[in-house]
Amino acid sequence: MEQLSYSFTGKLDVADQFQSNDKLPYMSWIIPNAMEDRDAMTTAWYRPTAFSPFASSRPELEEPEDEEGMTKTVEYIESLIDACVNKGVPPNRIVLGGFSQGCAMSLLTDLTSKKYAGRLAGIVGLMGYLPLADGYKLQDMRAHNDLPPTHGEVPLFLARGQKDVLIPKRVWNQTIKKLEDLGVNQSAMEVHEYEGIGHTLGGPVLRDLCKWLERVIPKLED
Repeated sequence: MEQLSYSFTGKLDVADQFQSNDKLPYMSWIIPNAMEDRDAMTTAWYRPTAFSPFASSRPELEEPEDEEGMTKTVEYIESLIDACVNKGVPPNRIVLGGFSQGCAMSLLTDLTSKKYAGRLAGIVGLMGYLPLADGYKLQDMRAHNDLPPTHGEVPLFLARGQKDVLIPKRVWNQTIKKLEDLGVNQSAMEVHEYEGIGHTLGGPVLRDLCKWLERVIPKLED
């Protein structure tokens, strides 16, 4: 029986680098592809949102986030976790993570999934953000799915490059604050900002991530 499954939405080379360096050899990896958006002529988990470094003076004029696309993606991610659970892998041995949009969807799934919110071993969010963070939308989604008002103690690993222009510091700060508002204790969050890194991954990120994964999902005894 496989000891755990690790779903990482979007970065195949991360699994390759870990395995080629004999890191976390007991892990299984599931790396799904985003659906194709024919209108945008690209693949995306949802319609992308462009962020400004500065808060808008007319937020009512901003394009709304693609909640419908996000909801469909959460359902798809739930089906992948279902498949792992049906193979005998318990939710508390599954880490869900992603890069950029994958980060956003991993956080959203952990916070709003009726099946798996608060039940997984951990969440990895790399160079991304928490979507639908304005107002009380996330609280409403949790209530609709009969989830408690505040989140549990699922460990989070969050990383941002200080030179990331796609995820401005303002959006990053809003993400951290919203997670705290939703009851995620600071002790459950391992938060990193990396000097000299933009919207990409690098050695320091992967080293810290590896240490975190080893702690969150250690190898099972034979």
